[in-house]
Amino acid sequence: MNVYDFDKTIYDGDSTADFYFFSLKRHKKILFLLPSLACAFFKFYVFRQGTKTQFKETMYRFLCYCDIDKDVEDFWKKNQYKIKNFYIDHKLGDDVIISASPEFLLAPVCRRLKIKYLIASNVDKKSGKYSGINCHGKEKVRRFYEKFGNGVIDEFYSDSLSDTPLAEISKKAFIVNKNKISEWKFY
Repeated sequence: MNVYDFDKTIYDGDSTADFYFFSLKRHKKILFLLPSLACAFFKFYVFRQGTKTQFKETMYRFLCYCDIDKDVEDFWKKNQYKIKNFYIDHKLGDDVIISASPEFLLAPVCRRLKIKYLIASNVDKKSGKYSGINCHGKEKVRRFYEKFGNGVIDEFYSDSLSDTPLAEISKKAFIVNKNKISEWKFY
């Protein structure tokens, strides 16, 4: 089986950020949350306080202003074209997507692409609260084995070195930089 990260790997961009701006255009009330988002941004990214999950939960507060199921479907109608051609050309029936993005956001596009297996962050689509750990780094490996037991990854693709734990358990691993794919270099 082949395993793929999603954002900046098979999707040209960051789907969560794109969905945020898509939602902001539809629901202007989200602007009221900008001060708390700015504070959370500075706290985490500038002052290195708190966790990435805490930052994301603050950001995800915007979901309370959305008609979430309709907005997500409309988002993918508009943005599915950002799925990279290398993935469409390489796609197999048992592909696995493992992403830190919210499951509720990625599930519709996975259905559209006929991807059976999605492992992603469990985020409540109304409150933006996480249940469990952000699906990132070593957590991706843990979740892969939880779902597939002793499953074997034939090929793994990601844009980020934070996915090295998955690359290490794969027969072959590739780093994706925009539309360039090269073998993973282990240092």
